[in-house]
Amino acid sequence: MFGFLNVYKPKGMTSHDVVSVLRRITKIKQIGHTGTLDPFAEGVLPVCIGKATRLIEYLNDDKAYIGTVQLGISTTTYDIEGEAVNKSNKKVSQDDIEASLKYFIGEIEQVPPIYSAIKVNGKKLYEYARAGENIEIKSRKVNISELKILNFDYNKQQLELYISCSKGTYIRSVANDLGEKLGVYGHLNKLVRVKAGYFNIENAVQLDNLNNLEDVKNNLLSPIEYLDYPRYKLSNEELKKVSNGMPFSSDAKLNNGIIILTQEDNIAGIGEVNNKKIKILKVFV
Repeated sequence: MFGFLNVYKPKGMTSHDVVSVLRRITKIKQIGHTGTLDPFAEGVLPVCIGKATRLIEYLNDDKAYIGTVQLGISTTTYDIEGEAVNKSNKKVSQDDIEASLKYFIGEIEQVPPIYSAIKVNGKKLYEYARAGENIEIKSRKVNISELKILNFDYNKQQLELYISCSKGTYIRSVANDLGEKLGVYGHLNKLVRVKAGYFNIENAVQLDNLNNLEDVKNNLLSPIEYLDYPRYKLSNEELKKVSNGMPFSSDAKLNNGIIILTQEDNIAGIGEVNNKKIKILKVFV
């Protein structure tokens, strides 16, 4: 079996839990997901099955989320699962929020939450946090391409945001930092990933609907439709070379860089073009 699944990860499960369920259903060990979602979060989780796991590095990794931010309280984890740290009774207006959001758009420096799986000196940050150890957390550059208000309840001081961003952006940090910017504190109350690369929430299959191997096969997606690279249709002779991992030259007009090598609309391999010579990086035939 070879392909992608666009799974809707339910709240309360880890991304690894989803993979474990699919391994049990399919009896296939070679299964991996393309981006961790916190247990309290839900939404789009692209899963690669079989040799498709070797394509993870070539997938578009931009993300989009709908997050609910509760203003007035900050927590240890920057989300609803943490303990309250700071509180404020001050109320802000939607205009106040709009004015502050502009500081979070574009390439920004973001400090990840201490309760995260990022490793420092070989140890995950949340392990330092649970042990009560202090550790310097360095900021990282992330890119937020779109950030807009979907709903705002003034009385509850609760804000629903749409966020389109690069891989590695912590929405929990956005919630916490926005609260700091407004001077009222804040934490993430709910998070739904609505997009991961070309995988959208509208087409995601509920995990409860994947009960057997046939269900998985019926929802399997062709990898070729989710890779944003030029395609090159192989001749029979070229296909033989690709199957043996041998480079070949082509007179076709090809730009240097990664290319998808196809045979009858299926992926035969991944190549890299350099001055009309194609080096084989991955073989799938």
